[in-house]
Amino acid sequence: MDLGFTPDQLALQKIAQDVVAKEITPYALEMDHKGEIKEGLLTKLDEAGFLNLPVPEEYDGPGLDAITIALIYEELGKGCAGVATTVAANSLASYPVIVAGTDEQKKYFFDKINNGTLAAFALTEPGAGSDAGAVATTAVKDGDDYILNGTKCFITNGGNAGIYIIFANARKSAGIRGLTAFIVDRDAPGFSVGKEEDKMGIRASNTSELILDNVRVPAANRLGREGEGFRIAMKTLDAARPFVGAVSVGIAQAALDAAVKYAKERIQFGKPIASFQLVQALVADMAMQVEAARLLVHKACWLKDQGMPFSKEAAIAKCFASDTAMKVTTDAVQVLGGYGYIKEYPTEKYMRDAKIMQIYEGTNQIQRMVIANQILY
Repeated sequence: MDLGFTPDQLALQKIAQDVVAKEITPYALEMDHKGEIKEGLLTKLDEAGFLNLPVPEEYDGPGLDAITIALIYEELGKGCAGVATTVAANSLASYPVIVAGTDEQKKYFFDKINNGTLAAFALTEPGAGSDAGAVATTAVKDGDDYILNGTKCFITNGGNAGIYIIFANARKSAGIRGLTAFIVDRDAPGFSVGKEEDKMGIRASNTSELILDNVRVPAANRLGREGEGFRIAMKTLDAARPFVGAVSVGIAQAALDAAVKYAKERIQFGKPIASFQLVQALVADMAMQVEAARLLVHKACWLKDQGMPFSKEAAIAKCFASDTAMKVTTDAVQVLGGYGYIKEYPTEKYMRDAKIMQIYEGTNQIQRMVIANQILY
């Protein structure tokens, strides 16, 4: 495993750093306060090429390798995890099409993504979170179509997307054996967006409920075979988990940077608190955890890029990096003391943003189950 980066990778990382410095970081607290992404920012992200990162070259995308995508997501995570989540949701929705789409489906879906359309991956329901087999949304075959009925919740980009990957059960009482994936357009009759969630963190990203009321979807929009949805979802989550880790590393690095800057400037007892050994120990532990998390993310991405098995490593990277983000951001608040707890400083936002990283795209309890099963069976 080569720990160096190619000139192309470094160039794309620099583009991400520049976009973050100019378009995201200065507005991060404002976006967090308003609970929405800054007007015009999506256009800037699209122009930078960040909305279609995993789209293959043969479908007019950049076809970037996983490590390059991780480098970009880490920079976005440093700027604002809500913005990073908005961008990453496009990748999450793209993977089912990459995994199981026909040539026609790929052309149709990726043409929209390449032209700046946001996408959403809709698996979660009020009664189906970690248990994907409990999906209650139904898909009933009707001639050359399927009729979809049900409600999805906690869907990233749900209210802003123009195209969706919807998981429904095509076989009554079949559990995961009936789970099936469909491409659904926002303007499909019977499809609507429900309430938008008012969240603790990643507030710049849109998280909404989706309602499907007799939505007619052509059978040509079904991804793979009936009952293949669970396999598609698991392959998608395997591919996406290292990138949750990358955003987590970005949050943690930003928190560490803020803590270091403050520790050098804050004077107590006549000298900077950076000179106190207990503060130094906090900073050293934070730095070690961030570095370890970054290396685990890059290892999982490297394995994916080599075409080698990476499911266990993806779970390890996501789990460790998001746990690290929670720990490091909490410690950063501690270094800043009372200032770390107020909204004028970014550390309390980092701490709120970090929490969801342990929950979405598979809770860290599920990650530990995946890791244990890979080791024990």
